[in-house]
Amino acid sequence: MFGNILTGKNGEAADDAITKALAALRSHMGMEVAYISEVAEGRVILRHVDAPGFEHLVQVGNSYPLDSSYCQHVLDGRLPELIRDTADHPIAQSLPITHVLPIRANMSVPLRHYDGEPFGMFCCLSPHPNKSLNERDLQVMRVFADMAANQISRSINVQREIDQKRFSIEKIIHGDDYKFLYQPIWNFRSSRPVGFEALCRFTAEPYRTPDLWFHDAAEVGCGARLEMAAIGKALNALHALPEDTFLSINASPETIMSDAFQKLFIDQPNHRLVVEVTEHALVDDYTKLRRAIDELRAKGIRLAIDDAGAGYSSLQHILHLNPDIIKLDMALTRSVDIDPARRALASALIFFGHETGCVIVAEGIETQAELDTLRVLGVPRGQGYFLGRPMALPDVLRLTDSSSQMLK
Repeated sequence: MFGNILTGKNGEAADDAITKALAALRSHMGMEVAYISEVAEGRVILRHVDAPGFEHLVQVGNSYPLDSSYCQHVLDGRLPELIRDTADHPIAQSLPITHVLPIRANMSVPLRHYDGEPFGMFCCLSPHPNKSLNERDLQVMRVFADMAANQISRSINVQREIDQKRFSIEKIIHGDDYKFLYQPIWNFRSSRPVGFEALCRFTAEPYRTPDLWFHDAAEVGCGARLEMAAIGKALNALHALPEDTFLSINASPETIMSDAFQKLFIDQPNHRLVVEVTEHALVDDYTKLRRAIDELRAKGIRLAIDDAGAGYSSLQHILHLNPDIIKLDMALTRSVDIDPARRALASALIFFGHETGCVIVAEGIETQAELDTLRVLGVPRGQGYFLGRPMALPDVLRLTDSSSQMLK
């Protein structure tokens, strides 16, 4: 249950704290061996061990049948938690483990979950009798056991949450519990949509926004797999869209750098594809990401930086990745008509785009006044609820077929 849960930086710290506690307790008791065990599937499994000089006999991963261990007898009350000399206890003498290790002095305190259910033991033992052990030593042992049990129980709860998230994500990936809507990207000069951004929507219960699903997937190591499954499905719409429009898909840097991502674009009309790098994802190695993007460009795919102006990461992406398209975040476009600060920052990015040859796309346009202001500032393209909400593919086709769909 808890053999592999103490992972990562926090887990390593917890693991180290438990090992140090074992060493301190063993030394305090004057014993040679201390360990924490887990009871699972009828066996006692050693999970944490401090046994200098006895490593050949007591190691992490060692396991023993539950009915032949001290653990079950202590839990059932047939053996006391404190044994100064196993020679004085016939049941202890009858257990093969007593003579294999060997064990002459033993202290075993149950580890319990918050609900009181035992899940393992905190143990100290010695190959020599120890008549000096007393009830005060046992109380100290119980304090250490409670501390270890609390730490392990918290880790178990964290692992259960991770397992549940992973199960939900795997179910989505294999069950196809998501769909795509497509939001039009308008060319302000021609007053017609020139592209569509594919936006994933999850149908799994309970309803959650896409960012939460993708966050959970990344947290449990399934982020790239979920993105790949979703992007593969989004690409199906490309062949249904008019040939003079493009499809824009979102991908994290991690996914873009994977070999599997590159393979998605074999036999695709890549000149009609735009990959948007999500702004909030941090990049540890821009050189590696740039190589992956160069491979995409060699296939004819264009690069867009999403949410520009929303934070520091987007500016780093722009400077390091030389995008073809810069998408102004809705934090800039919202109220741009009445907010001088937003206009100034938007104007700076627009000027940067003109200087570097990037196409500027304004996101989140929700009013006529915002649209008019952005046009005056020199923005050539945009999207937002005012121009068109995300829609199903049949509605997209009706929109592109209709010559009456014009901007005001």
